[in-house]
Amino acid sequence: MSAQEDFEFRGTAREWFGIWIVNLLLSVLTLGIYSAWAKVRSKKYFYQNTWVAGRNFEYHATGKQILIGRLIVIAALFAYGLAAAFSPPLAVVIILAIFVCMPILIVRSAKFNARNSSWGNVRFNFDGETGDAYRVYMGIPILVALSLYTAFPFWERAVQRFGVNGHSLGKARFHFDSTIGPFYKVFLLAAVFGVLGFVGYGFYVIPSIMDLQGNTGLDAQRKMITAMTIGYVFLLVMFVLGGVIYTTLLRNIVYAATTLGPNQHGFRSTISVGPMLWLALSNALVVICTLGLMLPWAQVRMHRYVAQKTALLPNGTLEEFTGEIISDTNAVGDAYSDIEGIDLGLSI
Repeated sequence: MSAQEDFEFRGTAREWFGIWIVNLLLSVLTLGIYSAWAKVRSKKYFYQNTWVAGRNFEYHATGKQILIGRLIVIAALFAYGLAAAFSPPLAVVIILAIFVCMPILIVRSAKFNARNSSWGNVRFNFDGETGDAYRVYMGIPILVALSLYTAFPFWERAVQRFGVNGHSLGKARFHFDSTIGPFYKVFLLAAVFGVLGFVGYGFYVIPSIMDLQGNTGLDAQRKMITAMTIGYVFLLVMFVLGGVIYTTLLRNIVYAATTLGPNQHGFRSTISVGPMLWLALSNALVVICTLGLMLPWAQVRMHRYVAQKTALLPNGTLEEFTGEIISDTNAVGDAYSDIEGIDLGLSI
């Protein structure tokens, strides 16, 4: 195995702020139309400044592609809004149709994002089957619900396997293989914080409510609001902690179980929970205190840390990655992913 190749982010907060502020102003002035081009400029900046093994990533989509996809999705949502107002039965049919089409849109989103991304002039691709998407995103969740979510790690592993195994770089395929044990470990660890959140909320809020029952005075109402606010804040903090722990450790597991190409080049993610919590907290405080103006600084800071903790583990030469350029696909699925937060793209 060759020497480890660390990822590196070469962007700066100053450069990104200039792009970010122009994107924001033009998006506002054009009532959101420019946001499609703003997304492309944003992705291009972060892709182009992310390097590994002497090569950087590139993003090739155009604002026009993104805008067309968004307009189609907005038109569908607008049709649903009209139906909800004037024909509720038709609205139900539309929302069911959108739900049934979700796996198709997920696959289209993954194809669009992959085929418009490259590393060292070699395009990524995604060829996951729609049938598999229906199984992963519709079939397995039903079984998970029937298990009272105790089988959630099996669904998470299935999602990661579908996303990773469907991707390739040129002609070299990604492959994901992991036992279920690590998924249960991170799931149970995150669940502990969720349970603590509910328990703490119950122990603090319920006694306060019972003590104030029958008291309708202003002072009692204030105490009630204070108790519920403190309880909700504690619950939110526990959920945020659990979420950060889960996503951080899950990323490390997925990267460790992923290989690329017939030579099985490996990956490593060594993100730590403590630094991630500190970054998330300090970034949030700085952004809030500056009314959002330091958001570019926070984004660059987070992206640089994640890049520094990611590595490619070559198992031989990297010259095999000179695959053919793959033609673009349309952006309908990508637009849906913007609205719904669905993203199957490999993290870089």
